[in-house]
Amino acid sequence: MTIVKPSDALIHKTTHLMQEGMNARAFGEYEMPEALGDARWTDELILSTWYMAETGEVPDDMNFKTGKSDGGFDRLRFRFLAEGEWLDHSEDIDTSLPLNRRDDGKNEIEIDIPWYGGGMSYGSVSINVMMSRAKAAKLWNTFMSTGEGGYPTELYEVKENIITQVATGYFGVEEETIQAAPIVELKYAQGAKPGLGGHLLAAKAGEEVAKIRGSVPFVSLFSPFPFHSTYSVEDHSKHLDWIEIINPTALLAVKVSTPHDVDMVAVGSYYAGAHIIHMDGGYGGTGAAPEIAKKNIAMPIELAIPKVHKFLQKEGVRDEVTLIASGGVRTADDIAKAIALGADGCVLGTTDLVGMGCTRCANCEGGPSGRGCPWGLTTTDIELQEWVQQDWGVKRLDNLYTAMQWRLRDILRKLGLNSVQELTGRTDLLRYIGKEDGE
Repeated sequence: MTIVKPSDALIHKTTHLMQEGMNARAFGEYEMPEALGDARWTDELILSTWYMAETGEVPDDMNFKTGKSDGGFDRLRFRFLAEGEWLDHSEDIDTSLPLNRRDDGKNEIEIDIPWYGGGMSYGSVSINVMMSRAKAAKLWNTFMSTGEGGYPTELYEVKENIITQVATGYFGVEEETIQAAPIVELKYAQGAKPGLGGHLLAAKAGEEVAKIRGSVPFVSLFSPFPFHSTYSVEDHSKHLDWIEIINPTALLAVKVSTPHDVDMVAVGSYYAGAHIIHMDGGYGGTGAAPEIAKKNIAMPIELAIPKVHKFLQKEGVRDEVTLIASGGVRTADDIAKAIALGADGCVLGTTDLVGMGCTRCANCEGGPSGRGCPWGLTTTDIELQEWVQQDWGVKRLDNLYTAMQWRLRDILRKLGLNSVQELTGRTDLLRYIGKEDGE
């Protein structure tokens, strides 16, 4: 079958119109569209993210900090010091985060910002989106996870900044890719789909995707909810041992959802040998995740973080493991609040997509056609995926991360802290804003 890509003229015309329109919206040249956004990702939050991705600066006249979800991070504020006690805004305020705290001879990895890119697999997003995120991770000395769709060969270009994921369907899992990865992530559950496995529509599982996943082209792919070989901490430890045999120096990350006993899950992962415990709360995921699962099953991440943090402290092992949070983390303010609640850092997924043009229309699967996102993000369609060019995507994410790091340092200086690591577990620096407070 001959695959015909869109012409350069069509790509230029389409991307020019899309990108110019996006910028015009972000700079207030048009009124906010009535249908843009939702309670968690408001129109203002989306447009402010576009503004930051365009300029590398936070906007003066838009709310880039919170949404209007009426709960969670949107109800938390910081107890800033009096203005006269603020530190100077400086690059000396440390935003770095070490990922290996076990002192076990494995990779000693420190990232420059306390977040990395969450798993969005090839098939769920285009190769251009994956490479944009991966190259931005390299620029910022951080990481991006492959998700459960395997390891496209293009990623070898930036393999030192790639986390390879081993999920329940074992799609694309090979010795070669595990050996290439500084960090290997075992995904036991996803906060947006607890009790459910992943699902990739047949229309998005084209020939390249099927080849990487070891499947048949244009056949729907389902991954089971559990690893059917894991029913105890001992089984869990066995999984990590398998990875260690193939790549003895890789850090071992474990991604779990947030059931009511997530604290017991986390401590079990620590004793099984994990370096990173990645808790994924219920409000993450794209429009492909079922709403009934996102909103009704997993514990909200802002409740799970302090529960796990305190339990690990009681066990005396909190300082030996890196606690990473995701699932509804949108902004630098959310990241700082998650860390104050007890996390060490966060994972971003949707935020990256919004930076590259996502409107949160929840049409990630592309409607009846199954072609995917009309912006070229969550698609493998040969035409649509060309709307996101890699150089442009990297530039957008570079600018977005610049603005987010600036804001994180702004928060730290107003709290009198010289390092983001000093913020971990400082719930005393947070206050809850109730409805009666009128905010």
